[in-house]
Amino acid sequence: MDRRSYMKGMGAALASYAVASAAKGETAVESSREHLTKAQFDQLFKQVSNWGRWGKEDQLGTLNLITPACRREAAALVREGVCVSLARDLNAEKSVDNPDPFRDVMNLDVDGKFNMDTYTVNFHGFAFSHFDALSHTYYEGRLYNGYPDTDITSSGAKVLDAAKYYEGIFARGVLIDIPWLRGLPYLPTDALITAHELDQWEEKTGVHILSGDAVLVRTGRWAFREAKGPWDIANASAGLAPSAMAWLHQRDAAFLVSDCAHDALPAPVEGVDFPIHVLAIVAMGMPLADQCDLEDVGREARKLNRQTFLLTLAPERIKGGTGSLVNPIATF
Repeated sequence: MDRRSYMKGMGAALASYAVASAAKGETAVESSREHLTKAQFDQLFKQVSNWGRWGKEDQLGTLNLITPACRREAAALVREGVCVSLARDLNAEKSVDNPDPFRDVMNLDVDGKFNMDTYTVNFHGFAFSHFDALSHTYYEGRLYNGYPDTDITSSGAKVLDAAKYYEGIFARGVLIDIPWLRGLPYLPTDALITAHELDQWEEKTGVHILSGDAVLVRTGRWAFREAKGPWDIANASAGLAPSAMAWLHQRDAAFLVSDCAHDALPAPVEGVDFPIHVLAIVAMGMPLADQCDLEDVGREARKLNRQTFLLTLAPERIKGGTGSLVNPIATF
């Protein structure tokens, strides 16, 4: 099935969006904001689901799409030898977007010869660059691939835990810089990134998302914070529309990185909080990297006139964990 037929096939689930007109080749109305009922969302969930695709015991999800051939092609993208970190410094200052700051207790002169730290961090949330394992969220009693949510207990995750990603992620990274596309330094906090806008990005850059790609979506969140100060991002954030997840599913993207929480907030789906997390993690089996800093990689991409590079990251091997702090690296 080609891309146009696929997007038309989203039919009932996407009928209320601007993407429906985009799929027919019509001009999308910028003021139209996608909005789904729960019934439409549930239909979309089924349409992008990868449950059973790699077997009923699968726990890697879309990382299965990063084949040895994908890794070799990604390695060949290293030409300048320039490395760029996508992580933020761990913020120890309390603010509206960091209510539980990072804490480092320093123990000096241990055994008369060592300086040692004890770190405390609540890494999920809006403050720290981190990795979401497939155990991080669930929907209507189920985790990815149909595992019951009861497999996650106070003792940890019995399935889909952070330790499953011990080989790390080594893939072609593709930066989709939406503020650049719109001619802005950063997006407003009510911006919604639709499938139609992702089509526009592909058309303008000539770059196409391929199977096994790690897709980085820049909203300019940290540039906005630098210009205007911290704000309550948990209740006002630019992010992806549900149609964007259908777009990524159709292209077989393997991994998704954001400088915010991926989700537009408030959510554009009735009765479903964080619908992008649900579609990515639970339906598609796509792990996520949240709250990364894409400002430096954006500047380097513009300087080199390149949107693609090698992306590497390795979550901590935490058995039973739902994710970890992470420092992804883009190498040009």
